[in-house]
Amino acid sequence: MRDAPRQRPANAELLVSLAGHIKARPKAVFEAIDARVRPAETSGTLYAADPFAFLIIAQGGWWYRGEYRIVPDEYGSNVEHYILNVAQKAPLLGRLTGRSVLRDAPAEFEKLLRRLRAELE
Repeated sequence: MRDAPRQRPANAELLVSLAGHIKARPKAVFEAIDARVRPAETSGTLYAADPFAFLIIAQGGWWYRGEYRIVPDEYGSNVEHYILNVAQKAPLLGRLTGRSVLRDAPAEFEKLLRRLRAELE
């Protein structure tokens, strides 16, 4: 598995922005998300997980980039999730190709938060 670039590609378009809170320390939240979203070595997905910045990036296919940021606060962790269209050619086609991912993203993110809360709080 190759490392995902930390810098967003030029012309990346933010498609979805989601956020939620978990009453758990950032390190535990980061590790739990990393364990759930880390792709198989053979997947071809570019992936970066920075435990010091509490940042996870998965970039796969020709259009998709997902980012998780865990931001500490005095009550636990804010979890931010971004889905970006990084298609360099035909970005409108990237948006069309990813419509089911985009449609399902809010429910999937809420499901992830529920599981993390059950595990970590």
